[in-house]
Amino acid sequence: MYSTRSVEMMAAVALLTLLIVGTVLVLRPFIISLLLAAVLAYASWPVYEWLLARLHDRAGAAATAMTLLLLLTLVTPLAIMAASLVDNAVELLQLLRAALSQPLPPPPGWLQSVPLAGSYLNGRWLELMQEEEGALLLQLKQYLLHLPLKSWAITAGGALGQGVVLITFSVFICFFFYRDGPALTARVHAVMEHLAGHRAKQLIEVTAGTVSRVVNGILGTALAQSVLALIGFWMAGVPGAMLLGLLTFFLSIIPMGPPLVWLPAAIWLYVQGQTAWAIFLALYGAVVISSIDNVIKPYLISRGGALPLLLVFMGVLGGLMAFGFIGVFLGPVILAIGYALLSEWMRPSQQSEKPTGAAPR
Repeated sequence: MYSTRSVEMMAAVALLTLLIVGTVLVLRPFIISLLLAAVLAYASWPVYEWLLARLHDRAGAAATAMTLLLLLTLVTPLAIMAASLVDNAVELLQLLRAALSQPLPPPPGWLQSVPLAGSYLNGRWLELMQEEEGALLLQLKQYLLHLPLKSWAITAGGALGQGVVLITFSVFICFFFYRDGPALTARVHAVMEHLAGHRAKQLIEVTAGTVSRVVNGILGTALAQSVLALIGFWMAGVPGAMLLGLLTFFLSIIPMGPPLVWLPAAIWLYVQGQTAWAIFLALYGAVVISSIDNVIKPYLISRGGALPLLLVFMGVLGGLMAFGFIGVFLGPVILAIGYALLSEWMRPSQQSEKPTGAAPR
């Protein structure tokens, strides 16, 4: 038979378990929004402190101004892109059909002078011109003309719209993080000290530093891709190069975003009869603009920290596959905390092995 105290303890454990499970179930739809809001608030905290000083330490006014600034710089451009994605996809489909309805133009003069493969490419181009209605080109045209581009655009627009709603709600949560930041920070420190003891301060510093590097890596990559895109558009003579470069900056934040800008520009050049520049922009976009994302982002995230570059790369890609867009932030943070815990756990054992391995005097 169980004693009265044992029954009370089991009942308390059961109630506590139910409370924890219920809390998780209630907060589960908002976990991603809360995490994203925490990342946004921490990354923009220096700007909030600047506004707070200018507004004479009025936390409510500074939090409101910062929230409006985030809505203007993050939500508004994404909402405009989500609303216009379907229409732009329809225009792209029309440009593609117009391009495929035209005969294949003669090969550009510089194609012959390409090292190693120039003669072969020039010969293949001439063969395609002679058998323009051959099986290969006919199948290619039929395939491209029947692509469900509009349905893809609707799906992408819906996903982007969900992202806009998620970011909007996260920005709304940021208001409370800004206003109550010091009190929330003190509570986080207290909870971490209960959970991790003397390691709490180091874990908080690792987490904060990793979040800062991840944000800097994403923004730095977006800036680099937008500048390179601007240069490519300007060299190819695409109108509105500055606007397209700005659009590339915002789309660089999402996976496979830059091709939504440079690919239609390359198709437009081809429709205008500028085949050489169209090929140049397509190659430049694929090799230069889109490829640097896999190099610059992990480098910027790992720079200034003890996190290995391979671990950052795995954190970005693994987080993206596991959590979606927010995983770009969460993946490296989770791996950084795990790496710090493992390093701390290994350090005492390494120190204790040194006296054992020392030669006796």
